[in-house]
Amino acid sequence: MPPRFILASASPRRLALLAQIGVTPDAVAPADIDETPMKGELPLPHAERLAAEKAAAVAAGEPGTIVLAADTVVALGRRILPKAEDEATARACLKALSGRRHRVITGISLVTADGKQRTKSVTTTVAFKVLSPAEIDAYIAGGEWHGKAGGYAVQGHGSTFVRFLSGSYTAVVGLPLFEVNGWLVAHAPYTLNGISE
Repeated sequence: MPPRFILASASPRRLALLAQIGVTPDAVAPADIDETPMKGELPLPHAERLAAEKAAAVAAGEPGTIVLAADTVVALGRRILPKAEDEATARACLKALSGRRHRVITGISLVTADGKQRTKSVTTTVAFKVLSPAEIDAYIAGGEWHGKAGGYAVQGHGSTFVRFLSGSYTAVVGLPLFEVNGWLVAHAPYTLNGISE
């Protein structure tokens, strides 16, 4: 019997992305870790560290399983933008991103059934158009920003702000499917019901 496959994330977007490649986890078990950036921590190592810690935390309680975790960070230069949990934070993020390029870094980490762990990240460049106060007000009123890194969702109405994107679209949504599919082909091919390499 193959090992169970666990997604260490409560994100419905990541679950939906896995479904796009025919993968349904045996369980969803979000990790409870402190996501506060360390002093001086840059965006890319921050995303990779959190993904690795999430995967390791869940795997520790579920030995013999395959665990996938991810963490998405929106970076403006060396600055890590917060996940927007209130309107003021979302508004500040949108004003900061308006008319500028930023990076979306998604760290992913996989713990295999024999306890080996591999971690990497995928960086995508995104450019926003200049946002008018009315556009920001309307987006805030819609509530789509809640809980989103950088205060926007590229798969929703936030897509109308994006004038340029270079890299992995699915990584911006929350999970780089090219890389994840490659890992699952190598370590858990039984999870893939769709077409894989």
